[in-house]
Amino acid sequence: MMLRYALQTIRDRKGGFLGAFLALLCAAALITACGTLLETGLRGRIATERYAAAPLVVSADQNVHRTTVKHKGKGKTKVKHKAKPVAERAWLPATVVGRVGDLEGVGKVVPELTFLARPVDRPVSRPSYGHSWASAPLTPFRLVSGRAPSSGDDVVIDRALAEDNGLKPGDRLVVQSTSAPRPYRISGIAAPAGRSDLRQQTSLFFSSAEAEHLAARPGRITALGVTPAPGTDLAQLKHRVEQALKGTSAQVATGEARGPVEFLDAAGARIKLVSMGGAMGGTSLLVAILVVVGTFALSIQQRHRELALLRAIAATPRQIRRLLGREALAVGAVAGVLGALAGLPLAGWLHGRFIDMGAIPVTLQRTAGIFPACAALAVTLAGAWAAARISGRRIARIRPAEAMAESTVERGPARGRTVAGLVLLAGGAALVGVLSVLRTEAAATPVTFLAVVVSATAVSLLGPYLVRFASVLLAGVLRPAGPGGPLATVNIRGNSARMASVVTPLTLLIGMTCTVLFVQPTLGDAARAQARDGVRATWVLAAQGPGVPSEAAGAIRRAPDVTAATEVVRTTVRVGLDKYQAQGVTQAGLTRTWDPDVTSGSLTAFTRGRDTAAISELAADRLGLRPGSVLRLHLGDGTPATLTVAAVYRRGLGFGDLTLPHDLLARHMDNPLAATVLVAGSGSRDELTAAVERFPGVSVMSPQTADRLQADRQQENAAVNYLAMGLILAFTAIAVVNTLAMSVSERFREFAMLRLAGATRRQVLRMLRAEALSVLLIAAALGSGIALSVLTAFSIGMTGSAAPTVMPLLYATVVGAAALLALAATALPGRLALRIRPVEAATSRQ
Repeated sequence: MMLRYALQTIRDRKGGFLGAFLALLCAAALITACGTLLETGLRGRIATERYAAAPLVVSADQNVHRTTVKHKGKGKTKVKHKAKPVAERAWLPATVVGRVGDLEGVGKVVPELTFLARPVDRPVSRPSYGHSWASAPLTPFRLVSGRAPSSGDDVVIDRALAEDNGLKPGDRLVVQSTSAPRPYRISGIAAPAGRSDLRQQTSLFFSSAEAEHLAARPGRITALGVTPAPGTDLAQLKHRVEQALKGTSAQVATGEARGPVEFLDAAGARIKLVSMGGAMGGTSLLVAILVVVGTFALSIQQRHRELALLRAIAATPRQIRRLLGREALAVGAVAGVLGALAGLPLAGWLHGRFIDMGAIPVTLQRTAGIFPACAALAVTLAGAWAAARISGRRIARIRPAEAMAESTVERGPARGRTVAGLVLLAGGAALVGVLSVLRTEAAATPVTFLAVVVSATAVSLLGPYLVRFASVLLAGVLRPAGPGGPLATVNIRGNSARMASVVTPLTLLIGMTCTVLFVQPTLGDAARAQARDGVRATWVLAAQGPGVPSEAAGAIRRAPDVTAATEVVRTTVRVGLDKYQAQGVTQAGLTRTWDPDVTSGSLTAFTRGRDTAAISELAADRLGLRPGSVLRLHLGDGTPATLTVAAVYRRGLGFGDLTLPHDLLARHMDNPLAATVLVAGSGSRDELTAAVERFPGVSVMSPQTADRLQADRQQENAAVNYLAMGLILAFTAIAVVNTLAMSVSERFREFAMLRLAGATRRQVLRMLRAEALSVLLIAAALGSGIALSVLTAFSIGMTGSAAPTVMPLLYATVVGAAALLALAATALPGRLALRIRPVEAATSRQ
């Protein structure tokens, strides 16, 4: 019976439930999309291409490990094993070829070399890698024209590259690899046998000797492909290989596990996608809870008279709670199913956009499972039911006479709501305090957005008090607006709970948007300011391709009036299991091109040693190091290294936490080419350009130009965060429009009474605009205050300065967009409500 009454209520009050339906639908869609990204990170398929014909692949362990033993007393111990991935590819010793090749059941072993090799005189749309022609059977590649490479001047290219650029055997191709670019003669064109061309990469094949020279890893191989002998069980062979390589860093992969071995970037992107999907999903869930509870609170508040009458005719508190719960479940079920279905294409669009932006590689295939949709439906149902129960708690609990009295005169917030608001306000302040001492981006970012949501929730709970206080301040501002101004002031003061339900999503929208837009510029501007202050070079070399080869830096050093040229490579290393940004610099003449603001130790001591390191103050504090201390770390490919700290510097944001010798870092990187070369001296730009003219893509620019390019790259990287948080902001914007429309559309009787008392249609609309502008001013003040406090704390922790980057024009755009939303969401339903004849509206049932 109660369910039938709930369904009848929904049919009769479609407008009132439409707002809750839209909020739940958007929440379900957003949670489904975020859940799909999270599932892709956990279970996304990475299909192999190059190793398609090798059923078993041996590769090096791509992780660093740490084992801790904790003694718990009474002879008990607890052992924990942890592993973290390295940034570059780890290589195998070539001796594994013999150890595996002699095993029973092994038909053929094919060692693989994979290294940087990119054509620089032809456009290439996919990542390009070089290999030895001896490893062609791993796919297998077969010649379709020409011959195999027989000398160091020969190269075989894949069919896709040849067709895209109209190349044929005998043509010349300039290839940039791990050293200076050089021309090769195309000796042949190859294609995968019995299958289509590779979709995710371009393959260039060299002679064995040339491939070993370009790979620059003597005595090492990338991987080893193993083909079983006829009649050999693959599982048994895998076990034999694992036993033969036991005690080494080698790992054995078969089936779909071969994909992550081939595409290390896709394997790393899994972790990134899990982190991104989890952060988006968590923030979306918090925002959805806040929005949905606010929407249901407004809906139940508009039905206060109806529910009070039910209490007056003997409806028990339990029956009211069951009625509200069933209404919410009915609306939530429909909204959850439709929202989950809408979330699947949204997830596909998000995945595609992340690929286009370079955040994840195309090799990581999206997983479209049923679990995110089911989770979204369950969360939507639970959220709707809980929101309805929380919002209807008071009307179901108080006595019928009190309910009837409150249906005509608004009552102040309940004591529990006020206490909860004060607790959350204190919690938001505590999060801001914590944020001011966090000094790593990974730790500070989630706390930043959590602080905004918690503070906005406190505003939601304390909203009636804040609105009443603001109405006193706004009375003078609205007085010049004519008769509508004072009337708007009275409405705001007398209906503070209703106005607070509108202020909350608008506050969240402005606060969250400002935080999203200004967090990255705050960090990026501080880092670039440190880099500008620390670069003493006159000119900077940069490259449009993979990087600047060492030969180009050597040519610059030999140019007239050049006193120093510092090559800079960048990667990440592991100290223990913690990841640190590191740069490698050539040490000769370093003090002429670079000033990291050394606070202890000596930069000269760093330049004189081969096993020395300079570290930032943050790294020194976290690791407990000082000049003379021993620093143990794992380089980009997992190779352990022990260094001595020679200097500690202040400008860690601009130059990374660790600075190591160039040759040490570059030898263990997939791309050893310099990201930039800092040039000191009085040589002119034309002279330097002439010195590097034989290196395609290498250009000479001023430090100011290099700084602008760095700012553009930071903006491109920030675009990923903007997209991720943009969906949440879009959901919040929909909630703003939704709540405003609900608030206005249910006031048709109030508008009718005003019309019957002599107010014109224009005066009523003017009153609505005054109310909307008042709400906007309140929300802008609260949202801006929340954002400013959070950004200031973030800036203190990350940069040491209490001056976050706030762009006035962008801030004005945010507030202007919020104003347009507020005015449009108020004017349209207001005009529709005023179309009803005043007498009919005044005598209609509410």
